Amino acid sequence: MNFEDKYLEGIKMKKSEIKLKEIFELLPHRYPFLMIDKVVEVDIEKEYVKAIKNVTINEPYFMGHFPENPIMPGVLILETMAQAAGVGLMALFPEYKGRLFVLAGIDKARFRQPVYPGDTLIIEVQGFRRKGNIIKTAITAKVNEKIVASAEITAGILNKEKTNE
Repeated sequence: MNFEDKYLEGIKMKKSEIKLKEIFELLPHRYPFLMIDKVVEVDIEKEYVKAIKNVTINEPYFMGHFPENPIMPGVLILETMAQAAGVGLMALFPEYKGRLFVLAGIDKARFRQPVYPGDTLIIEVQGFRRKGNIIKTAITAKVNEKIVASAEITAGILNKEKTNE
């Protein structure tokens, strides 16, 4: 059974885990910019995705942000949130497979608490509003059940072939 068949079978059950190898098949990001470690839940009916980012002191940005008090940069929390939405988008809507999404906007972004090395960032994506090649979604990031960040993210969908012209 190939990845797509296995994945679609999992979607029919409403819950599915997507591991790192499968994330590589859905997102073009690679080290050091791939932020998502695993997707632990996908619910097609609710258009809900739950992803995990394990924050470790080995992240290259902690060398400069900040050496005496390492804190995950807010912009990278937003990127993690956007990647979780991207995985969800590709997983929930097979018609987007093979397409590239790009960040088109961030609204209502709020940072409530810092994220530190050793934290497990839980990203929850809920609902996708689609109009043509524009997609919006609401996302929250939590550590220990407390919301650390939230935002509405807008993405534009491109054909991969057209990005090199």
